[in-house]
Amino acid sequence: MNIRIVLYLLGKLCTFLGAFYAVPLLVAVYYGDQGREVFPACIVLCVLLGLLFTKYGHFNRYSELISNRDGILVTVFVWILAAVLSAVPYAVLGYLDPVSAYFEAMSGLTTVGATVISDVEAWPKSLLFWRFWTHWLGGLGIIVIFLAILPTISGSAVHLFNAESTGFEEGKLKPKLKNTAQILFGIYLGLTVAAAVLLLLAGLSPYDAVCHAMTCVATGGFSNYNSSVAHFQNPLAELILGVTMFLAGGNFSLYYNVLRKGPKTILQDDEFRAYATVFFLVGTLITLNLFGSGFDSSLIHSFRVAFYQTASFASTTGTVSTDFEQWPAFSKLLLCLLYITGGCAGSTAGGVKMSRMVVLFRGLRVDILHMLHPKTIRRVHYNGRVISRQTMHMILSFFTIYIFTVTVTALVIAATGTDVLTALTASASCISSAGPGFGAIIGATGTYAPLPLAAKFMLTWNMVMGRLELFVVLALLNRGFWRGNSKW
Repeated sequence: MNIRIVLYLLGKLCTFLGAFYAVPLLVAVYYGDQGREVFPACIVLCVLLGLLFTKYGHFNRYSELISNRDGILVTVFVWILAAVLSAVPYAVLGYLDPVSAYFEAMSGLTTVGATVISDVEAWPKSLLFWRFWTHWLGGLGIIVIFLAILPTISGSAVHLFNAESTGFEEGKLKPKLKNTAQILFGIYLGLTVAAAVLLLLAGLSPYDAVCHAMTCVATGGFSNYNSSVAHFQNPLAELILGVTMFLAGGNFSLYYNVLRKGPKTILQDDEFRAYATVFFLVGTLITLNLFGSGFDSSLIHSFRVAFYQTASFASTTGTVSTDFEQWPAFSKLLLCLLYITGGCAGSTAGGVKMSRMVVLFRGLRVDILHMLHPKTIRRVHYNGRVISRQTMHMILSFFTIYIFTVTVTALVIAATGTDVLTALTASASCISSAGPGFGAIIGATGTYAPLPLAAKFMLTWNMVMGRLELFVVLALLNRGFWRGNSKW
């Protein structure tokens, strides 16, 4: 491990975060609110911290390479440090205590969307914009956006990129990493702009349109209204946001290949077909359940709210168009199951990822067939390729650790005096980056504010674990990681 490279990269990323503070500062100046008092100080803090790190760090992109171990350490530390720096405005202005401010900041950056703000409409517009801005920064990934905008280190930063990427497949679209990052950033930006323009045409104000475009493209879930998207009562806006969330839950690399090779590419992708199938199946079942049970007398309204909430949970966004806490148990359970599946690899969504679920179910089918016909040799295929035993082992390990982490976190939260339903769904929601849970406290109209500080702190670790897909964070707990003679 080269600590000087780690410090240098952390310094550059701190300075990069300071530059991102300039946008909410402009919003604060425009609206003339309290943000003018704190955002300049945040910029100075980030820049000074960046200069301090780079002073004691060093990296020569022509003669030095970033190792796998350096990449893992930088990736984990930058998310923790970015959350600390992002929490400064909330704590300094006195709106939140330090632990709650850190929770809100980490929830924003990891696009969880769980909030501890009881009355979000009472906050200054610039501070609320900063929450959306952290969503947008963390959605595609701090490091990916950094490499796209400032690609000076991208030639040897493949381990940084891989540590932050999701899924089990190779994430590079181009031989040069900076080109891959720029392509992904271009798709991300284009989808955000398109959503914002359409929301403007649907009748939303410029502020609301931009903010909700950012939160849905990043699959974040924050809103500047206590009732979330339900505040608008605008079917067209819900349709636009629903489609945006569904697309944001898809693989951005796949969208690039669609642009290059044509629409048929998307139909040939095993993961997207499974993602779309689950979306339409769950949406249809909830529609029929709401209408058939007599909960909703209008089939059209049942369809509208069912498919919006399905898109929100399938993409792990978490915005709310109705109080789903009042729904029948069957519909709520279907939404809860979407916590686990999540969106596609290479998207801004969380969860286990649909690609892993496809491989797991195909592996289960092969194992059952092998029990019936022991001498038959069968292989698990994914997108026309045979899945190796090593990849299958990694996917099974990931799923096991995922469920184990949800369980342990829920037990810790329950130990603080929180009820079982809240503890379990809070744990699952935060690791999957979905946001809302179930129950009276963190349900559709609730917040995480009443939870004890210990529970909030524990959930922030769940957020990081989920965003970096477990193994990257768990690597730091291995003694071999810190040994100087280890070959990484």
